[in-house]
Amino acid sequence: MKFGGTSVADAERIKRAARRIVDTRERGTRVVVVLSARGSTTDELIAMAEEVSDDPDRREMDMLLSTGERISCALCAMAINDLGHRAISLTGSQAGIVTDESHTKARILDVRADRIRSALDEDRIVLVAGFQGISSSARNVTTLGRGGSDTTAVAVAAALKADVCEIYTDVAGVYTADPRIVPNARKLATISFEEMLEMAASGAGVLQLRSVEYARNHGVRIHCRSSFEDAPGTVVLSETETVEQPLITGVTHSTAEARITLLGVPDEPGAAARIFGALADANVNVDMIVQSEPASAGGRAYISFTILREDLRIARNVLDTLAGDAFEELVAHADMGKVSIVGAGMRSHPGVAAKFFSVLAREGINIDMISTSPIKISCVIERHLVERAVQLLHSAFELAGPGTVAEERPFTSA
Repeated sequence: MKFGGTSVADAERIKRAARRIVDTRERGTRVVVVLSARGSTTDELIAMAEEVSDDPDRREMDMLLSTGERISCALCAMAINDLGHRAISLTGSQAGIVTDESHTKARILDVRADRIRSALDEDRIVLVAGFQGISSSARNVTTLGRGGSDTTAVAVAAALKADVCEIYTDVAGVYTADPRIVPNARKLATISFEEMLEMAASGAGVLQLRSVEYARNHGVRIHCRSSFEDAPGTVVLSETETVEQPLITGVTHSTAEARITLLGVPDEPGAAARIFGALADANVNVDMIVQSEPASAGGRAYISFTILREDLRIARNVLDTLAGDAFEELVAHADMGKVSIVGAGMRSHPGVAAKFFSVLAREGINIDMISTSPIKISCVIERHLVERAVQLLHSAFELAGPGTVAEERPFTSA
């Protein structure tokens, strides 16, 4: 069981989560729980760091940020103990979460779950601090990046061969769009790993992308459900288990994008490798990439690509070292967004792209970049136009239906 930040945001919600955990244990199931930091704790810790440093050291950021989840686990363990069950809270390192050396965006390499298994054998409920681990060689505390508690939960579930990994959040499952933007968005009973991967990569915030990748690769069934009600949520299944393959499963979006354009890139082998190799070394993840063809022989091209806005400063610092060699000029646009449609049925239905572009064109929404896969179409547009684009596409592809948010439970935001 994994509880997100809004699910443990205050004392009453921690007690509610503790009661739900105890109820599950009393039904005869052994339980391991992964918790996120409470509410806005992580943002508050980041603000503290920025008060004392313009460029906080990444190792020390991990030491700081890892405290939020530890607080949640200790408090929840106290609440469980008061309900008559024995609980033990563990840090990521105590739980055996081993990562690579990348501070603030580490990847899990292994879960050495012996201590978890021992505690379960002692009839304890085990609470594991999400979002964190310990690096394999330097033995430093590391964190897994935004949403990393989802990945912790899936990794622990895989190591223990759990029956299911239940992700509890402030929404009742995965929807056809963000219900804060589209009030009549429809909850999905099931979704394939393939579709969920595309939705997570395109901005759907219900599950972290790496958690879905890990679940698919290790055969972990995910049940995404609400912390505030007992109704079933959305089950993420393998492609062979899903029955329906709708034309469009959902509309996703992100308003956390930045676009960088490099002008005067030499038209020669290795130019792009120098640019994106340097970004990779700095742990900056690149999403869409567009490169122009030089208009004349011996001319120079330009390359545009998108990254997360929070990585813009790091990316500019890295690229400044290549100026004059790999490119002539850098232009950055910080206020960009992305809107996408995802659906396994797109493979066999022509005309989806034409409809997508026509809907945006009628509203006068200009498209800066386009990226596609067999089951996804994504466009980069100006940030302030994203919400309207989501609403238009959700309506145009007729994704609303019975069981909307308004009929289930008011949506609460983190």
